[in-house]
Amino acid sequence: MFDEYSSLTVGEAEISKDALLKILKKQSRSISVFDLMKVTAEMAEDTKYVQENYRKETHKVYVKYFLGRLKEIIDDSTIYKESFDKNEFIETIALLKSYNLEESKKSKTKFPLIYSIVSLYTTYILEEPIHPVGTPFPGSLKVEEKDGVFYCPVKEANLESPNAVCKFCIAEQLEF
Repeated sequence: MFDEYSSLTVGEAEISKDALLKILKKQSRSISVFDLMKVTAEMAEDTKYVQENYRKETHKVYVKYFLGRLKEIIDDSTIYKESFDKNEFIETIALLKSYNLEESKKSKTKFPLIYSIVSLYTTYILEEPIHPVGTPFPGSLKVEEKDGVFYCPVKEANLESPNAVCKFCIAEQLEF
């Protein structure tokens, strides 16, 4: 999976959004409906001891935005003329590679792959936070948007975690 990204890091100081989208589309097509069913079941199992209201709301967000976003990626016919910083992308890929290695030991599904694809798409193509606006977190806190800036209630708390995708998420820390 990660070898495909190395072709993007050769040459220029910036990477074309279209070039990344092409790879993300290909990877998204490799995920079957059966893979999505297994991921959904795994997510339900992993959260079975979480408070019911929080669990239901979180599950709904993950199914809609992470699993559903794969179809959005495949169907995205936008021509993106913009590009993004190569060095930042290289750091992101290293982090996602580490995350995938760690998560693949625990997960029997393609969740780590899906999470990586969707994280790259939302961050680099859409320029949105990885967890969409409205994603709930403990304490009745949610990801918010104010005046075009995205805020996350748990970003700072997760920056030291070695595999946290918060490090490259565009959201800023929500002050409360």
